[in-house]
Amino acid sequence: MKDPDTTGATGSGQSGASLVWLARMAIRCWAILGGFLVIAIVLMTTASVISGFVFDKPFPGDFELVELGVAVAAFSFLPFCQLTGSNVTVDIFTAWASPRLVDGFKLISSLIAGAFALLLTTTMYDGMEYYRQYNEVTPILEVPIWSVFPPILISLVLLAVASLISLMEAILGLMHPTPQSL
Repeated sequence: MKDPDTTGATGSGQSGASLVWLARMAIRCWAILGGFLVIAIVLMTTASVISGFVFDKPFPGDFELVELGVAVAAFSFLPFCQLTGSNVTVDIFTAWASPRLVDGFKLISSLIAGAFALLLTTTMYDGMEYYRQYNEVTPILEVPIWSVFPPILISLVLLAVASLISLMEAILGLMHPTPQSL
């Protein structure tokens, strides 16, 4: 039996482990960037509220930046949540289950998440092209709406990668059960 820590989720030796490690690091860094974006949104909103209170002049279009930024940030966390198993789960149904059955559930949820990521990637790409073609912008700041789609598309591609990693881990768990999982 190959050790998943040395073979990676793909079980293909050192190169597979390196690719999985690289993907995991990219996903973690992407989530951290999403966290920094949330912090920037909070700081900008706070400054706008203070400016509105003190100078009676909030930042124009601050709500537009909040809408666009939160959309990007929310998508940036999806791959990390998939990778760490932190997506919405129903623990009440898996608390009684054996590790092998939980791996079966993880396999199914990874397939669903991967299909969701691929479907949403194509749909969001079409949406981006639509907004680019018609040059739609926000009303106050005139930020091109299509400009928020590229980081969202990156998030969805990373979600597909995270789904593939978690799928391979679930398959390995099912193929090589531990004595406790039977």
